[in-house]
Amino acid sequence: MVRFYYTKDIEFKKRMTSVYSKQVEDLELLVPNFKVASAIIHYDETSPHMHIVGVPIKYKNKNGMEKQVGKSDVFTKESLKTLQKKMRVLCIEYFNKEYNLNDTLKPKLKGRNIDINVNDMDNYTLMKEQLENNQQKLKQANKKSLELKESTKDVKTLVKDLKTPLTSKDKYILKQEDKDKIINFIDEVDKTNNEYQNIQELSITLTNVDEELKYNREQIEILTENNNALQLRVKTLDNKVKKKDDEINELKKENNVLKTSLENLQRLFDKLIKFLKDRMFNKKEKDKYYDFSVDLYTHGIINDMEIKDIKNNYDYSKEKESKNKNDDFEL
Repeated sequence: MVRFYYTKDIEFKKRMTSVYSKQVEDLELLVPNFKVASAIIHYDETSPHMHIVGVPIKYKNKNGMEKQVGKSDVFTKESLKTLQKKMRVLCIEYFNKEYNLNDTLKPKLKGRNIDINVNDMDNYTLMKEQLENNQQKLKQANKKSLELKESTKDVKTLVKDLKTPLTSKDKYILKQEDKDKIINFIDEVDKTNNEYQNIQELSITLTNVDEELKYNREQIEILTENNNALQLRVKTLDNKVKKKDDEINELKKENNVLKTSLENLQRLFDKLIKFLKDRMFNKKEKDKYYDFSVDLYTHGIINDMEIKDIKNNYDYSKEKESKNKNDDFEL
């Protein structure tokens, strides 16, 4: 599980609780067969962390109960590795969202969870190495260039101030050709200094490019991780929707079977009511079947309307029977 540095700040705990709550939701989303029973956050240790207790459930078992505890079916060594990767991707994405940050997953440490890394940009590493190798040379060249530039100023001043006296043993006389050579040399030195300055500007430009590429690389990592998190959620939800669709189709099939069975039972029940109503006209059995009908009504098997119909038939039969007896007496 992901750990974060400890702090006593109340706002921090509030936000971290939100982050951990989201992790519980993501866990239930990624592993729907794992029912979370308890999730407790510990803020009293070196770094806050959360302990989750739950029950892995295996469905549609052929032997025993249909729902059973199925640890080995829900969690395996490979599935746990995959789950850790997905949970860390989802966690850093929501953590950045909650704190309005752009952090990325740290490099993998030995014995720790595996992090998702973004491949280096093409030629970026090679260019960076070349830049670092040339930085020292450029630094030395720049130092020499500054020293040479100062010396050049002195030489220019000396050459410009040279005189050509007619008589003086303490002075040196330069030929015009030599003077021109010195001036040309000085001009070349100036050009060299300008080139060194251009190189220095190039170095600054490359440094800026390096910083910009580093920033862009970090942004790419952040966007890639966020995209992975979104894709993971979408894929998981798609799978969940597909599973629910399959369950709905199964329930529809079961519903059709139940509907057919219910219709058959209703037809049989209608026949039973008709049979009882007809028995009310049987002189020898009507009392027995009427008592049976009342017993069914008492136990809630037939309703008020049905017992009323049966009683009407029974009363009518009794009246008819009584009338027949009276007619026989008159005769």
